[in-house]
Amino acid sequence: METAELIEHLHAEGRLLAGAAEAAGPDAAVPTCPGWRIRDLLRHTGTVHRWATAFVTEGYTDHHPDAGEPDLDGTALLEWFRQGHGLLVEALSEAPADLDCWTFLPAPSPLAFWARRQAHETAVHRVDAESALGEPGPVPERPAADGIDELLCAFHGRRRSRVRTEVPRTLRVRATDTGDVWTVRLSAEPPRTVRSAEGPADCELSGPAGRLHLVLWNRLPVTDVALDGDRELARLWRESSAITWS
Repeated sequence: METAELIEHLHAEGRLLAGAAEAAGPDAAVPTCPGWRIRDLLRHTGTVHRWATAFVTEGYTDHHPDAGEPDLDGTALLEWFRQGHGLLVEALSEAPADLDCWTFLPAPSPLAFWARRQAHETAVHRVDAESALGEPGPVPERPAADGIDELLCAFHGRRRSRVRTEVPRTLRVRATDTGDVWTVRLSAEPPRTVRSAEGPADCELSGPAGRLHLVLWNRLPVTDVALDGDRELARLWRESSAITWS
């Protein structure tokens, strides 16, 4: 996706997140994040937004810590979240194409990285907010496919990925609505993902990109998509693929 599209996606998802959080109330449980209430979700996501904004506006070229979560609640917390989300969208929209700052995943440019990362971060947490109200709405197919690509090729291409298996195995992910296919080769080393359907796979997950995206981020059960082959690979993914904030 183009950077401008990702910024629009970020804008839309943040507004939806805030709306769902307001409707649910700060004390509502977040089923997709066990142990969290809506206030925890707003504090976390709002902190990440401000952290990202600092790299874009200040041009930090090394890792810079976040400012910590606020001691806010209720209406004040919601307004703080909305303000921070707006500042992030504004910073990305006004940033120069040759922005130079720190990043932590492969990307064509720092601007492309931060737009992509924050768009998908916010989309997943919008789903979390909506889960407090019941069934969350889908992630649109193009952003969902891009989010799958970021998760498989970028996040789980890093050495810190915990998705490992002593016996080499192959997981295939197929988005039936966008035509995107990823083949994830698992071993005792970090996963290696290619955008290809070539070769056999021990397990294939297939379905609409929006549902696959949420299954792979452990926001929906694997039963929400089609599974063909070794169910143990799906279990391995669910138990070891979580991306943590630290």
